[in-house]
Amino acid sequence: MVVALMGFCLLVSGQSSQEELYQTLKKKDSLLFDAAFNTCGVNILHTLFTEDFEFYHDKVGLTQGKEAFVGSIAKNCSGRNKELPQPAKRILVAGSLEVYPLFNDGKLYGAVQHGVHHFEFLNQNQQYEKGDIAKFTHVWVLQDGTWKIKRELSYDHHLQEQ
Repeated sequence: MVVALMGFCLLVSGQSSQEELYQTLKKKDSLLFDAAFNTCGVNILHTLFTEDFEFYHDKVGLTQGKEAFVGSIAKNCSGRNKELPQPAKRILVAGSLEVYPLFNDGKLYGAVQHGVHHFEFLNQNQQYEKGDIAKFTHVWVLQDGTWKIKRELSYDHHLQEQ
């Protein structure tokens, strides 16, 4: 009976920490895409990636290094007319986000986050229309107590059905 109760407590605490990890990385995901698409928060982006970050994209190729990746977003943002609505929106597909913890000898050191998102773009009439839908996978690592993305994959891009 005591062993069963201890097992139940471990199971419940494991679920709690799994849910906490899920919620933490879901918030980080929102922060990432808000900074990249909505606010052009370059300073925020610098806090979200490791120095040796790698971004693998099935249409635009490989970007190596945090500075190269954040620099490309900063360049796109610098040319944006702030008087107009944001030119693109990223929308996480509800229910698609999954998070899997990574352990080394029982110690949490990272996580894999996977999901599906779609994009909308402003057309000539300044109205949003559907763009690509794609899958993404982030490899997060704990670095000095802070979650950072080490690897990002964006793949299976294809047009959404209208």
